[in-house]
Amino acid sequence: MIIGLTGRNASGKGTVAEWLVTQGFFYTSLSDAIRAWLTEQGLETSRDNLIQGGRTLRSQGGPGVLAVRTLQRLPPGRDIVVDSIRTPAEVEALRARPDFVLVEVVADERLRYERLHTRGRAGDARDFDEFVRHEQAELISTDSAGQQLVATAALADVRIDNGRELSDMISNLEDLLVQWRLRWPH
Repeated sequence: MIIGLTGRNASGKGTVAEWLVTQGFFYTSLSDAIRAWLTEQGLETSRDNLIQGGRTLRSQGGPGVLAVRTLQRLPPGRDIVVDSIRTPAEVEALRARPDFVLVEVVADERLRYERLHTRGRAGDARDFDEFVRHEQAELISTDSAGQQLVATAALADVRIDNGRELSDMISNLEDLLVQWRLRWPH
């Protein structure tokens, strides 16, 4: 089975992915395809370069290119979690697999900003206004090479709320994983 993750910045996609890894899932991110390309180009893997690199790759290879590249290198016979799904075309490419489910991870804007500020990754917003500007740029794009988080979220099969206690989210995930494993047994 492939569980795809989408959601806004600092919503908790990484936390969901980490938990799935503890359940035996192999982790990959569509951003890994961008990172590899940036490295080939001799560019730093900053947030801005990742966004621009994604646009460039989508312009050159089509809007679903990151998902296509990722599908080609997945280990066979493993449950997979795919992070950083940001366009409807990526969802469409991943839906080529009948055992794919898209999960949107959601949390309140202020809570997400607090998480982002606490984690302190390079390239993260320095203040709340910058956080909001970064997010607005990722939500809707009329260019198929850009990020389209709103349209991608609309395609989600499941929505996970990560705005309460972590234990609540994990409990929800445990229930969903039982259902998914019944649907797609090995």
